Amino acid sequence: MDLIDSFGRVVRDLRISVTDRCNFRCTYCMPEEGMTWIDRSEVLTYEEIERVARICVERFSVDGIRLTGGEPTVRAHLPILIRKLAALRMPNGSKPDIALTTNGSTLRNVAQELRDAGLDRINVSLDSLQRDRFLALTRRDELDNVLQGINEAQAAGFSPVKVNAVVERGANDDEILDLARYARDNNLEMRFIEFMPLDASNEWERNKVVTQDEIVNTIAAEFPLTPVDQRGAAPAQRWAYNDGKGTVGVIPSVSHPFCADCDRVRLTSDGQFRTCLFATDEFDIRALLRNGGTDDDIAELIRNAVGAKWAGHQIN
Repeated sequence: MDLIDSFGRVVRDLRISVTDRCNFRCTYCMPEEGMTWIDRSEVLTYEEIERVARICVERFSVDGIRLTGGEPTVRAHLPILIRKLAALRMPNGSKPDIALTTNGSTLRNVAQELRDAGLDRINVSLDSLQRDRFLALTRRDELDNVLQGINEAQAAGFSPVKVNAVVERGANDDEILDLARYARDNNLEMRFIEFMPLDASNEWERNKVVTQDEIVNTIAAEFPLTPVDQRGAAPAQRWAYNDGKGTVGVIPSVSHPFCADCDRVRLTSDGQFRTCLFATDEFDIRALLRNGGTDDDIAELIRNAVGAKWAGHQIN
């Protein structure tokens, strides 16, 4: 049975935050100090995560699972969870696509293990190629480790490795071409992300957003581009380089929202079900998991949550 919201959108993608903890302190995401982490007893176990994912995959034909954080690789024994998720099967017998978004700082040590566990795809965040700027943006001196992690991911067989860069005006927008060139030269797929209001210190401003049109025009002036066919429910609009050296994408959450085609739902690390990254309402799956709720109860909560999904986010 498909999971369909009141606007006719079919849910196919489950984003799972495996931890709220992170070893970076990116300026657009969290304050440098003073974070209060969720108590470990409140974080879902791998068995609890697998149970929710299994219900979504087996009952609702969810065919994509992406692991996020915080930084997912800081959670111990992550390959165990990946193996559990990779063993799931949809009603038609096919395996869901298992992906991971990481800051890449420890990827050099775990890329092969993640691949062997059943991880299909990987996205690595990289907002600057300049060491001093990388340090200023992430508050961690880890650029060399991230670049090495990208290389190790390719060596482990992930292809293509996607590289994500959040573009903020006045912070790193002068590196758009450098990042595009780095990806072209290293057989990577670059994804630029418009600056979104995710910061814990409420410093987001609309004028800091470098729009999709600006990003594409900057790249096309150096490397001519041709639009790729419609993205469907994918968050990135893509362009192909006219010289055949791959593609580049932009996730334009602010200037060109893709809410009308959104097929994603989210499970937080403490077991709250959310239908949008910017949702203000949450649905407590953890309470059902830990108080005798049946699979039918959990499936009903998911259906009710999706039925209440917004038409779109409220940015701006």
